Formats: sequence, C-alpha cells, structure tokens
Amino acid sequence: MTILEIILTGLSLAMDAFTVSICKGLTNNKCYHNSLIISLYFGIFQFIMPILGYHLGNIFSEKIIYYNPYISMILLVVIGILMYKEENIDKLNDKINFKEMFFLAIATSIDAFVIGISFSFLKVKIIKTSLIIGIITFIMCYIGYYLGNKLNDKFHKYSNKIAGITLIIIGIKIFLQNILK
Repeated sequence: MTILEIILTGLSLAMDAFTVSICKGLTNNKCYHNSLIISLYFGIFQFIMPILGYHLGNIFSEKIIYYNPYISMILLVVIGILMYKEENIDKLNDKINFKEMFFLAIATSIDAFVIGISFSFLKVKIIKTSLIIGIITFIMCYIGYYLGNKLNDKFHKYSNKIAGITLIIIGIKIFLQNILK
C-alpha cells in the first residue's frame, strides 16, 4: 500500500470516531484535557484493532465480519439512547465515563479490525500502517471534540439529544451498510 492509500484508509476509518468525538464535545465542558483522553481512546483503538485483525483475522474473520454490523449498531444505539435520555443541566458534564468510552471506542473500531484482516492478505507493514491510522484518528477526534464544544455554545440546551440521535443514526447506518452489501 502507498502512503496515500494508508492515509485515505485512516481518514475513512476515523469518520465514525470523529462524529462521536463531536458528540462528546457537545456534551462535555470545555475541558481540553477531556479532548486528549477521548482522542487517545479512539486513536489507540484504531491503532490496535487492525493489528488484532491482522494476527487473529484468519481465525475469527467470518464471525467478526458477520457480526460486525450487529455489534456496532447495538453499542452505538444503546449509548445513543442513554445520552438522549440524559437531562441537560446548566452545568455541563466535565467527567469522562470510561466504561462508555471503552464501548464507543470498540464500536467505532470494529471496522478497523476487519480492515486488519484484509491487510494480512495484502502483506502490509501492519505496525506502520496501524500507527498512521491511529494518529489520523487521534487528530480527527481532537478536532471533532473541539468542533463539538464550539457547537455546544449554540446548542447547549439540546446537546444530549443531538448527540444521542447522532449515535443512533451512526449505529443504524453501519448496520444498513453492512446488511445491504
């Protein structure tokens, strides 16, 4: 793979995590410490999952590929519903729910695991490729969180509803894309 192909793959894999980062920026305080933590979660998972797919893909490839849309949809829709149901309070949340972030990071990186399986057939340099994907994801998520915070200034009253609906839509989109193939 060329560096351009790796970068484009990284950008496409990071889009769901970028969108979720915008949602987290909508619902969190302007604590940029949180933007680093959230970006690290998504960046690390997008780094690790292709490596796991590369090494474990032959063993689990059919099961993961089959269940990918279901797992992603369930995780994103459930978290979206929980976010939607949360009441907005005047003081925005400035704490990160680590369990929620873990599941969001898994839900948005399952496709990276599947890409890792295909990387094993292409004989790519998996560490270098995954590192580039992880860095791209980190940067995009940092920007996404920042954008979410900027939008929060205007949409604070509806931020949890917007974030919840967005996660539900992403979950359904992933499901439909994979089912309709």
